[in-house]
Amino acid sequence: MHIHEPVDYHCPYCDFPPDREPEVVYRDERVFAIVCPRWWARNEGHLLIIPVAHHENLYDLPSADGHAVFDATQKLARAMRATYDCAGVSTRQQNEPAGGQTVWHFHQHLFPRYPGDDLYATAPERDWLPAEIRRAYAERLRTALIS
Repeated sequence: MHIHEPVDYHCPYCDFPPDREPEVVYRDERVFAIVCPRWWARNEGHLLIIPVAHHENLYDLPSADGHAVFDATQKLARAMRATYDCAGVSTRQQNEPAGGQTVWHFHQHLFPRYPGDDLYATAPERDWLPAEIRRAYAERLRTALIS
C-alpha cells in the first residue's frame, strides 16, 4: 500500500461542507466536481474531479471509480471548452509526496488552456479565490451541462 495520510487526517473531500455545495459543478453517485479554490493566473476556473468514496491515490482507486472520474472529466471538458471559449484543456493528477500530492484523497485537475498560458511553468496563486467567484464559475458550467 502507498499510504501517506496521517492517522488523524481530516479529509476535505469526504467532509465536504454543505455551505460549499454551490461550488459543485457536477455530482453523481460516484464522483463530484468543484471549482478549485486555488487558481493559476492564466487558467481561471479549473476544476477538481473527485470520487465520492475515499481512495488516497491512483494505486488504490477501484476501476469503477476511475472510469467515473474519466467520464465526468470528459463531460466537464466539453462544458469547459464551450463555456470558457478556451483553446483546449489539460488534466493533471498527482500521487504521493514525490508526485506532488498534497491532499490525501484521489482527485484530478481539469484546466482550461489558452495559447501561451505557460501553465506548467507557473505556480498557483498564493491565496484561495473568494467563494462568490468560485460559485459564479460553477454556475456557468452547470448551465452548460444542462444545455
